[in-house]
Order: sequence, then C-alpha cells, then structure tokens
Amino acid sequence: MAIQICEDDVSSDEMLALLQAHADLMLSQSPPGSCHFLPAEGLRVPEVTVWSMWEDETLVGCGALKALPDGAGEVKSMHTRSDMRGKGYGRQMLEFILSEAARRNYSALYLETGSMDGFIPARKLYEVYGFDYCPPFGGYTLDPNSVYMHRAL
Repeated sequence: MAIQICEDDVSSDEMLALLQAHADLMLSQSPPGSCHFLPAEGLRVPEVTVWSMWEDETLVGCGALKALPDGAGEVKSMHTRSDMRGKGYGRQMLEFILSEAARRNYSALYLETGSMDGFIPARKLYEVYGFDYCPPFGGYTLDPNSVYMHRAL
C-alpha cells in the first residue's frame, strides 16, 4: 500500500469531513474555550500549509504547519481517522512536518494539545520526537486543559 502526503487546499468533501471529525473529537474531549483547532477557513490562509495523507485512494489523515512571526512554526490539525489509528500514520505526518519545517529553515516548532487522558497518545508521540513542555506561546494563555510543547530545529 502506497502512502502519499499531498498539499491540500481544504476544499474536497473528504477533507472537510475529516476536519469535521477532528473538530468533533476535540470538542468531545475539551471544553469549547479550550479547543484551539482551526476551522477549514482558518486553514486556508497564507501562513498555514495543510497536507492530506492518503493510503492508495483512501484519505487517512492530515496535518498542518503554521508560520509564526518569529521564524518558528506551529504544528496544527494533526488528525488520523479513528479507524486508521495505531498504524503509524501520525508518526509519518509528524516526520513530514518536521522535515518541511527544517526545509523552511524554521528555528523551532511549537504545538498545543490537550492535557487530559484522551491526549496521552498525542503527547507521547510528540515526546518521542523530541518535543519538550514549555510555557504558552503566541496568543495562547495558561489553560489547565492544554499543554504546550516546543522543539528546537
């Protein structure tokens, strides 16, 4: 089975459905004021690049990279379809985003994710790839439902 990661314009019904599944999952695990996912229109801005991940003809996940004003980047919208989890797609997308950030000469990558148990797999993935916990960055503020992570590049 061939895996392809493609830049995505966030317009196909499949991608919009995947992003809605991501939003629904985030809202089911965090209070609304603590959800920081970007809606589709927030992903269609010049400072954000979105990629979709395909296994043959099946959309299995997505991820995004947001350029920050200080020469760093933020990992956004990392999501794997629920029926495709545990197969390494998240690792592959994160590796792709890390290599793209390095190609863009970003100084660091940041991210925000949930602090609750449902986010343990995501936090463990980021830890394996060298992300450390850090204070809130950018426009984020302290929130007991969020953790913030950083990795120098």
